[in-house]
Amino acid sequence: MGSVKGFLNYDRKKKQYEHPETRKNHFKEFSVSWAKGEYEQQASRCMDCGVPFCQSGCPLGNKIPDFNDAVYNSNWKEAWRILKTTNNFPEFTGRICPAPCEASCVLGLNNQAVNIEHIEKEISEMAFREGWESPFNVKKDTGKKIAIIGSGPAGLAAAEELRKLGHSITVFERDQEPGGLLRYGIPDFKLEKRIIERRIALLQSTGIDFKTGIEVGKDISTDTLNIEFDATVLCIGATVPRDLAIPGNTLNGVHFAMDFLKQQNQLISGEFTSDYPVISAKGKRVVVIGGGDTGADCLGTSVRQGAESIIQIELMDKPPLLRAEANPWPEWPMVISESTSHQEGGKRDWALLTKRFIGENGRLTGIETVRIEWQNRHEFLFTEVPGSTQIVPCDLALIAIGFSGAEKGLAEEFGLKLDSRSNIESSGYNTSKANVFAAGDCRRGQSLIVWAIAEGRRVAKAANVHLQLSVSSASGSFQK
Repeated sequence: MGSVKGFLNYDRKKKQYEHPETRKNHFKEFSVSWAKGEYEQQASRCMDCGVPFCQSGCPLGNKIPDFNDAVYNSNWKEAWRILKTTNNFPEFTGRICPAPCEASCVLGLNNQAVNIEHIEKEISEMAFREGWESPFNVKKDTGKKIAIIGSGPAGLAAAEELRKLGHSITVFERDQEPGGLLRYGIPDFKLEKRIIERRIALLQSTGIDFKTGIEVGKDISTDTLNIEFDATVLCIGATVPRDLAIPGNTLNGVHFAMDFLKQQNQLISGEFTSDYPVISAKGKRVVVIGGGDTGADCLGTSVRQGAESIIQIELMDKPPLLRAEANPWPEWPMVISESTSHQEGGKRDWALLTKRFIGENGRLTGIETVRIEWQNRHEFLFTEVPGSTQIVPCDLALIAIGFSGAEKGLAEEFGLKLDSRSNIESSGYNTSKANVFAAGDCRRGQSLIVWAIAEGRRVAKAANVHLQLSVSSASGSFQK
């Protein structure tokens, strides 16, 4: 490394944002770049560890010490080259990845981790500004056609990798625009959709065909795909929301988080029409059920919509400020985190069980909760605290407690097996049907964007090997 004492000379610098009172009045991204030279300074904190745990903590295996060294030496183009060898879309991960690499940073043993994610974002933005990111080269046409169903990060990564190899790629997306949960599930204040559109345009320029507003199994049959394409890759996500099977969950005012977030993104893009009822927090008492990132996104969106009050509740105990002894480095730190949305308003509460939704004339008016004490988290055993029942006034309840697996309809159309968690069963990335592959959340369950990209890259290799073998056995004419 260029600076062997950078981690001793400089502290971790906090990310900079617009003031909460300013940013909560709009849906645009609000992060502020550091001053010139501060990225190089922060990159110098990377210690060039003998064993860089950050790389193993990253599902993509990003070469983090290498690109940090390049940034420190102001060789940003080299940093971009290094980053792109492992990560197809660092402009996405640099914005919305929870950065497991930073949790694994060796400096985190007794200091604050290197600012890996923020540096990654700046590398990607500079690459676009300077024109370093351009359409990739495509190998000689193989004559093979591959259908990819789903245009989220896994589908996009698979499409890019397979197109590089010379295959003809068609991406089918049932929504009106490509991007999957990147477009419809992530608020614009975390990821403006122009960032997605910029990437899609690059992919299209290489010959990848996006067919949107087409639902496979309804608008086009799986039999047609099997006839027209040599292979199909399913990247359909784990989009079945986990429900709260409690009294009152059908009341008007009880909604899944993703329905709420998707609609807001559609309103901003102009895609939403008045044919559907608007889910709005304006002037309402909002309760977000679920303490994760999706719940925080609901909180930030509700603030911007003008909610009267917001509370985000969580079933688990309030996490500690520091790692517990049973949660050592380099495991993911089970400590309390504060998102930018929590800085903008609302309240948070923990160890609360939602008992029932209460309503009048079919409309939600409140939620009954009770405090709990955990006996065994692994076996999900807890007891209710006597006398702690309360009624929380509520006009809008947003359920953000995760997902329960992939939608079964398409898997059934293809005749695929599902595992015990309702994910598509696979051996590696091969499903139970020849020429059909699966990757991302539909294969491994709800996970991170960085895992989705990694899965997309890996399923591309599996599909390519399969096509090589099938052509080789037929004629031996396939060009590697």
